[in-house]
Amino acid sequence: MITGATSGIGEACVRRFLNAGYKVIATGRNRAKLDILKEEFGDNLLTLVFDVRDRDDAEKCVSSLPEDWKEIDVLINNAGLALGLDPEYQGDFTDWDTMIDTNIKGLLTMTRLIVPEMVARNRGHVINIGSVAGDAAYVNGNVYCATKAAVKSITDGLRIDVAHTEVRVTLLKPGLVETNFSNVRFHGDKDRADNVYKGITPLTGDDIADAALYAAQAPGHVQIAEMLILATHQANGSTIVRRN
Repeated sequence: MITGATSGIGEACVRRFLNAGYKVIATGRNRAKLDILKEEFGDNLLTLVFDVRDRDDAEKCVSSLPEDWKEIDVLINNAGLALGLDPEYQGDFTDWDTMIDTNIKGLLTMTRLIVPEMVARNRGHVINIGSVAGDAAYVNGNVYCATKAAVKSITDGLRIDVAHTEVRVTLLKPGLVETNFSNVRFHGDKDRADNVYKGITPLTGDDIADAALYAAQAPGHVQIAEMLILATHQANGSTIVRRN
């Protein structure tokens, strides 16, 4: 099951795991984009339309899964976003609520809905998409960075909580990935979004999907606990060397 599956890292994970022979449940808010994926991949793909912020709807969709789709081996908590790039004292309350409700509470909702069955079966893998932004705050990143720091703590806590089982827990921390991420952050300001990637060759969604598949296909006794994935000329969340 892959949340936020209609674009970027989520869509790349859908394609990578399907091509590797998995059956995939793709979730997202955009029915039209999910329908396009369904038309392309057919019976090996099941789509669910809901927003991870809506706990009741998420629970209803998960509980309505057909019997032969209920045993989820890999949960990729990918749904997430950044909104705004302003000083904390000038931040937008609505943007804050959306980031916190999606990046933290949505991830917790999906974990709570899926992981109990993994523990009961003594088998499964949770892959959370965090960020280099969770390691240290960068200029005007404040609340977004805080949500990704929370993802790291939540992931570490889950790994502790399931250590007595065969369930594995992985945190992927991408750096600059050229997806729709910056366009969303800047509320559709494409010029501003494009400037984020100028002078550097950024990662792609496929790069992160490769890392997710690598973690999922590691031998059962190997747990890839955490992976930091950066573009070559990015050293951390705030150090980026750009070519003119």
